[in-house]
Amino acid sequence: MTTAEDLMTRNPIRVHPDTDISEAIHLLLEKNINGIPVVDQEDNLVGIICQSDLVAMQKKIPLPSMFTVLDSILPLSSTAKMDREIKKIAATRVEDAMTHDPLAVKRDTSLEDLAEIMVDKKYHTLPVTEEGKLVGVVGKADVLKTLVGSRDQE
Repeated sequence: MTTAEDLMTRNPIRVHPDTDISEAIHLLLEKNINGIPVVDQEDNLVGIICQSDLVAMQKKIPLPSMFTVLDSILPLSSTAKMDREIKKIAATRVEDAMTHDPLAVKRDTSLEDLAEIMVDKKYHTLPVTEEGKLVGVVGKADVLKTLVGSRDQE
């Protein structure tokens, strides 16, 4: 059975929460990858920064619906979402734009489970951890390579 350990890139590129956004963008483009794990000083996985997180910085701010009562303006929905979006759009550090506490897989996660997660959750990059520490990354390209390998054997 093929597992994450068989497919993963060991010792992957990683950044820290205080890394400058421009450095993360440069790494994503230069290395032609979709996501970079974000780790703390002890190499514990704390987030992931993906192309989609950075593209989100270009979108418009979602303004909540408002109504007025007695000369007061009241939001119809929580302004927390708007606050998060503003923070992401104005991000200068990876921590402000990354996805916090991302889904991670273990070394023994099967190929079938990796594919299911990637398809169902629309993830392109899955960090592989052991006791919370980053040990590798599996990308969609890694999974696709197994299709080429299985066809070559036929």
